[in-house]
Amino acid sequence: MPKLDAQEEKIVKALIRDPRMSDNQIGKKTGVPIRTVSRKRARLEKEGIISYFVNLNMGHNGTGHFGARHLHIIKFRLGITKSQIIREIMEEKNVKTCFREHIYESHIAEVDGHVALVMIIEGKSDDDIVENFNKFVVPSLRKNHGADCILEISTIRLSDPIRIFHNYVPMLNMKNGKISAEWRDDFMFVE
Repeated sequence: MPKLDAQEEKIVKALIRDPRMSDNQIGKKTGVPIRTVSRKRARLEKEGIISYFVNLNMGHNGTGHFGARHLHIIKFRLGITKSQIIREIMEEKNVKTCFREHIYESHIAEVDGHVALVMIIEGKSDDDIVENFNKFVVPSLRKNHGADCILEISTIRLSDPIRIFHNYVPMLNMKNGKISAEWRDDFMFVE
């Protein structure tokens, strides 16, 4: 498992603070030579150690498109494997189309020895989420794994996020899509 060296830690902390920061800006902020920043950043990206995402806030305090968010835990019957789920994801056309509208985030998981899916689903309302979950997600899973594939479903209504990706605490350290300047580097976790 690769460990970040001191220069890489400085580069990563700068990028956590502001993922749009240029190599020149990182070099000036950290004291790491710009060519070193470019080389190390490219390697970290290529190796999948750092990635970049844009979070479009569609909630009530963003675009207002969605007003509710639920976490679903879908526990499958024994015999359904992780590789089957991965194959379904790769082959299921809804993953590329309608699921992108409803599913904010999803993970393959394990619950009591069973393969499970954990999904955060957004909708205009709680009723909208229930409707779309049963209209799109459940039929897709049953089509791919059989009518009796789902053993149990648990649902939790979610409110505001507190912490994201270890370092982002939107209520505390975020301003204008970046970590605020007042947030100290030693508060960031990169180990």
